[in-house]
Order: sequence, then C-alpha cells, then structure tokens
Amino acid sequence: MRLLRLFDGEQGQELPLAYLHRDRQGRTLCNGSPRQVSLLAPGQAGVEGEGRLFLTLAPYASPAPGDFLALAGGQCLLRMPEGVGDGALELKSPGFASISCDVELWPCLRAGVLTISDKGARGEREDTAGPALAELVEAQGAVVLQREVVPDDPGRIRDTVVRWCEQERLHLVLCTGGTGIGPRDRTPEALLELADRVVPGFGETMRLRTLAHTPRAFLTRGLAVTRGTTLVVAFPGSERGARQCFEAIVPGLRHGVETLAGMASECGGTHAH
Repeated sequence: MRLLRLFDGEQGQELPLAYLHRDRQGRTLCNGSPRQVSLLAPGQAGVEGEGRLFLTLAPYASPAPGDFLALAGGQCLLRMPEGVGDGALELKSPGFASISCDVELWPCLRAGVLTISDKGARGEREDTAGPALAELVEAQGAVVLQREVVPDDPGRIRDTVVRWCEQERLHLVLCTGGTGIGPRDRTPEALLELADRVVPGFGETMRLRTLAHTPRAFLTRGLAVTRGTTLVVAFPGSERGARQCFEAIVPGLRHGVETLAGMASECGGTHAH
C-alpha cells in the first residue's frame, strides 16, 4: 500500500517529505521538531494546532494494535499502540516518510535473545552481543520478551530454548556464543538435539557474507533450526560477529519467521531493512 498523506498539525500544512527521528530524551521528532505521530482515516481532517504529525494510509489498510508500519521497506519503522492512551505511534527506527512511499504492515514478532558464555554467566564478562542482537531484531518488527545468559552447557542451552519455544511461544530465538570450535563451544550440538528441521541457508549465508570482513569466517558454525513454529538462529559470541551475521540474513529473516509461523501466504515476498 501507499502513504497517501502527511499532515503537520502544529504547522497546519501538508508535507511531501518528513524525517522522523528521536532526541536524547526519546521524544519523536519530525524534521527536528517534537511531534506525536497518529493515523488518520482517508477523508478525515487533521486537527490544526496540535503537536502531531498525521499519516493517512490506503482505505483498505487495517493495522491491528501492536502491528508495525514499515515505510519504504522498513527504512522507517513505526509501531501501532497496543492499549488505551493518546493513540500515538511509537517510532522504532528513524527514517524518511514521503508521499506515495510503500508501506507494509508487519505483525509483531515475539523474540528472545540467549547469550551463551561461561564468563558471561559468572558475571566476569559484559554481554554486548546480546543487547546488539536485541536492538537489531527490534528494527525488524520484533519485541524481545525473553533475555537470558547461560553457560556453555548443552543441557542449559537446550532446556532454555525448548522452554521459550513451547511455553513462551516465541516466533524467533537468537542465540549468541558457542559457535566456534573451542572445547566448550557446543551451541550447534545443543540446537541440533532439539531441532525439527535444519535451515542450512542461514549458516551458509552468514559465512559467505562475512568472509569479506574476516578471512576466518569459515570457522564459525552458526546455523538455524526450527522447533515447532519457532525459528532458532545461532550467531557468533562477539558483538561485531553477531552484527555482521545478522545483517547478512536480514533479507530473508522476517519472511522466514512469518512463513514458519503461518503468517505469510506466499514465498515470493521478502522483507529487508
């Protein structure tokens, strides 16, 4: 669908283009000025004098509470409010909104991030890869509901992931750590024990794409498996490696999760950020 209208209520004027971003206090800004972002139905007039930016979508658009509006392929990401409030959309990723730009409705994905590290579990090392993955996956229309740090123990890894898949009903689990070839690196083995299916393209793509950054990328044993309707992906334990591998699989990640969870009806579409 298309974005039909951008109306700045504070200025009382139509906008052809708006840059949405946040200030240090977390407030949403439109072209540098504080604005709350709201949806307007087609034909409905925006209220002048209010500090709001009004967006109008196609008449058939019906976003549900908690859904994401992905503008221009997700370059700008807004989330619908879930409960009673002022009706303002939450800006999740900054970017440009322009008249006639593409808008996709993304259902909210429930995600978990599991950091696997002996030193991290003992509090001897700060976990930076886990928070990085949480930030990255939220920019793909997910809400991180579970976060945990466990040691390099296959049983703990397996039990945590199974619980998140079966009891928490997560759509996506991101694991970081334990994918090397050291004596305590056992994450792939733990995930293969619980897997219904292996999705080899994820690991292949991560290794292929990250070879441009490090000639030792082929040593990582990152992989992806499914458990029920949950996709589980294992990333390297370093923040840099986790970020690079995540960016490598972004073009197919969301569509893969939607397909597995029964949200997508066809395999031709893709989502990319």
